[in-house]
Amino acid sequence: MAEYCDIDWNGYRSNRSSSEDYPYMKSPPKILSEQEALEELRNTILKGKNAGDTFVKRTDDKFLLRFLRARKLNVEESYKLLQNYYAYRQRNQEFFRTLSTKDTLIQQALFDGFPGVLENRDRKGRCVLIFLGYNWDHCNYSLEIIYKSLLLSLEKLLEEPQNQINGFVFVIDWTDFSFRQSTNMSPRTLKSMFEGLQDSFPARIKGVHFINQPWYVETALALIKPFIKEKTKQKIFVHGTNLTTLHEYVSKDVLPPELGGEGPSFNSMVWAEKMLCDQSESNPGPNGTCDTAM
Repeated sequence: MAEYCDIDWNGYRSNRSSSEDYPYMKSPPKILSEQEALEELRNTILKGKNAGDTFVKRTDDKFLLRFLRARKLNVEESYKLLQNYYAYRQRNQEFFRTLSTKDTLIQQALFDGFPGVLENRDRKGRCVLIFLGYNWDHCNYSLEIIYKSLLLSLEKLLEEPQNQINGFVFVIDWTDFSFRQSTNMSPRTLKSMFEGLQDSFPARIKGVHFINQPWYVETALALIKPFIKEKTKQKIFVHGTNLTTLHEYVSKDVLPPELGGEGPSFNSMVWAEKMLCDQSESNPGPNGTCDTAM
């Protein structure tokens, strides 16, 4: 209780007693249940629509809980994230109109492991996504296709409440990633990726770990550094060839041998087949329609 009783006795004046004059007299923030947070968020959405905010289309529990859990049930922050989610799609309509696992290039990216998803979570319950840079067939599909594949995968993974709550860890291995491949890393697409994931998507990205990165990859990333928020920068870790430091953040028992781990060998087909086998199932998109396109 001490945190609520830190009184500045020197500043006391008997003719004032309101909580506005004495912040320490204010009650601690109310802790909402998920159901209470859902009701408040729906009310906030309704007020927004009355004020002219027409972005938000879906208000079902499953969809809204993604945003609430991504912001620890903070209704105000959840509403901002929800607005950003739709605004980002509004600004990039052409991109999202073609976002579907029916796209053969997206299918190829999934088969190549962009992303690969480990079957076991780490010790903190986080879902681990693996990217092996040398698998990128840059002559066949662009970085934008990889981004689309990632977004579709995250949408699918977010159907699980545990992923909504515990979040995700990315491990990107740049071993044998060529200079020629790096020339296809469009700064514009990289900027859009960071913008979308850090501000406009209801996923808790807990860490992004780079290993075995060559100098030209660091150069490409440096170009977009000014567009990355400080909070996001603190979640990016560059390990170089030192896998020991990677294992301090992601335990060896969950990682595949390819990353110095003790888990099963990495198999990109496991997640790709799951994504593509599920593509015929009806999944509501942001507009409430049943389609695999998000």
